[in-house]
Formats: sequence, C-alpha cells, structure tokens
Amino acid sequence: MKLIIQIPCYNEAETLAIALAELPRQVEGFDVVEWLVIDDGSSDDTAAIARANGVDHVVRHSVNLGLARGFMTGLNACLRLGADVIVNTDADNQYNAADIPALVAPVLEGRADIVVGARPIATIEHFSPVKKLLQKLGSWVVRVASKTDIPDAPSGFRAISRDAAQQLIVFNNYTYTLETIIQAGQRGIPIVSVPVRVNGDLRPSRLVKSIPSYLRRSIATIIRIFVIYRPFRFFGTIGAVLFALGTLIGLRFVWFFLEGSGEGHVQSLILGSILLGMGFQTILIAFVADLLAANRRLMEEVRYAQKKQSQA
Repeated sequence: MKLIIQIPCYNEAETLAIALAELPRQVEGFDVVEWLVIDDGSSDDTAAIARANGVDHVVRHSVNLGLARGFMTGLNACLRLGADVIVNTDADNQYNAADIPALVAPVLEGRADIVVGARPIATIEHFSPVKKLLQKLGSWVVRVASKTDIPDAPSGFRAISRDAAQQLIVFNNYTYTLETIIQAGQRGIPIVSVPVRVNGDLRPSRLVKSIPSYLRRSIATIIRIFVIYRPFRFFGTIGAVLFALGTLIGLRFVWFFLEGSGEGHVQSLILGSILLGMGFQTILIAFVADLLAANRRLMEEVRYAQKKQSQA
C-alpha cells in the first residue's frame, strides 16, 4: 500500500520547509509513504526548497493556475505514481500532520473513500467572526446540495482513496473544497469527517485577501454549485416564485376588474403577464438544465471508466 501526501504550493518558500518537517515518513497500514509538491507557477524557490527537504516528487505549472487546478494536477500525478491513498494538506502548516493516521483510518477500514478533516472553527483565534460565519454557511450549502454531513466543508485536509480520486473533477477555478464534497454525495462516494487539530497561523490566507473579496467569491461559488449540481431546484425555485407572483398580481387585477375598476389597474395586468411569462420560461430552463446535468453525469461516468482502465 502506498500513501502519497500532496501539497499544492504557490510561492510557499517561507513556510514549506516548516510544513514538510512535520510530515510523517511512516504511517500504519502503508508500506510506502511519499511526498509530492505541486508548484503552481511559483516565482520564488518553492520547488528548490521542496527538493532540498526530501520531497519525492515535484510537478510544476509554468504559470499560476489556481488552487483548484493545482489540486487536480496533484491527484492525477499521484494516480500515475501508483498511490492507493492520497492525503492533501497545505503548505502553510495549518493542519496538524500528527492527525494523518486518524485521517486515513476510515479509508483503510473501508468505511469511506473520502475523509475530510474537521477543524475546531469556533476556537481558531485568527479566524474573524465573518470568516467563521462564511465557513458555516458554505458547509450548510454543501450539506444541502450533496446530502452529506460534513461539518467543515472548506477544509483542505483530506484523505482520498484511489477509486475516489479517479472519479473527481473540479470545474471551479477558485477552490476545490466545496465542489468535491458535492460530487462525492451525488456519485455515492462514501465520505466521512474526522476531527483534526490546527497549528498556529504562519501567514495570511491566500484565498481570503479581503472580506469583501471573500464574500463575493464565496457567494459566486455557492450559486455556481447550485446551478451545476442542483439546476432543476435552482431554476425551478426561481421560476415558481416568479409564476406565483405573476398569478397573485393577475388575480389582483381580476378582483378589481370584477369590482368595475379594472381600467385603473392595467399596470397590474401588464406586470402579472410579464412575471407569468418569465416564470414559465424559467421553469422550461430548469428542465433543460436538468437534462444537461444528466448528460454531464454520463460524461463523468465515461471519463471515470476510461481513467480507471488506463491506470489499471
């Protein structure tokens, strides 16, 4: 059994050596433990520091492609290198590497194919109240969309089986954390969560450059998740609301018309007609989007079968 611990990096020369010093070289249940660093177009000495600190494999993007692409590059590299289980962690040493045995235990026991490390969000001092709230909101949205019970969906500390890694694909360029959980829920990949510890803050978060920026990108990510993975519910809900509003406004006009004062409320008739039309069209879009989602799922199945066959 081979375990590969992967670390996506972008200009992590100052913290990478600290994170690597904490990683284990032996984990119970595995014959081989290797380290892999994904250098996502760094302009500093990230790759050189990785090699100097004993990293077994370094893969590099020529330009910065973002965390999600780095994560997927790492998964694909680990699969090519024959990993049976992949652990993903951060280069800023946020997660306590001593918890890796607990993280991989559900995979080794056959209870799960993906394990997410749940941080003690409420007690992390360097997380602002707004960030803590957004973490909870994002996790709630993921639980609704994926029908899973993962308390810390944005956590990047994860153990992934070979079979699960072959199935995952990330469309979002911002982060992989939410989308991969939703995919697991939709595809029936067993996923659980285990509590993990965190270390002190070594640097500001790269994803949270500012609270307004984080809010915009988080909201956009959440909306996109629903559009991609719950299109019928997303567009159907909007269409139903518009149709209901149009019906109510239309009935209001009918009431005044029967009372003999319909001429003074023609605006209600026009607005009601517009809303009814918009609602009907949006509901039609919901059906079309649901068909596209079904087609995407079929393509994912084909991709998984081809990938599994080529890496057998």
